[in-house]
Amino acid sequence: MAKIKSLDELKKIREQATQNTGLRTTGENPDRIILAVGMATCGIAAGARETLAALVDKVTEHKLENVSVITTGCLGYCYAEPLVEVREPGKDPIRYGNVDAARAIEIIEKHIVGGALLDNAILSQEVNRLE
Repeated sequence: MAKIKSLDELKKIREQATQNTGLRTTGENPDRIILAVGMATCGIAAGARETLAALVDKVTEHKLENVSVITTGCLGYCYAEPLVEVREPGKDPIRYGNVDAARAIEIIEKHIVGGALLDNAILSQEVNRLE
C-alpha cells in the first residue's frame, strides 16, 4: 500500500471509502436495484471478495445511484460460486454463476446499464407463478 502524503489525500481516500460503503446499504427505496453477492464460505473460497470489489468499483464508476451491492449468505448453488443475484423492482431475480471480476463488470455494463441479460451466465431465474 502506498504511503499517504497529505491530509487532502487522506480525505479523498476517506470520501471514496464512505461512498463505496454507502453502496452496500439498501435503504428504504423500493426502486433500488439490488446486487447480492453470495459470501458464504464457499463463495469466499471461490473469489467472491474480488467479485464484490469489481461490482462496487463499476457501480461507482458509472455513478449508478439506484444500485446497491450487498452481501448475502449461501444461495444454494455452491458448485457455481461466486454467485451474484440481480433483483430489479418488478422483475424476477436473476442468478448469475461463476462470476469473476470480469463477469461482474459485464453484469454492470450489459445487464444493469444496457438492459440485456447475459444468457451464457444465468444460473437460475426465479419465476413467480400463480397456482
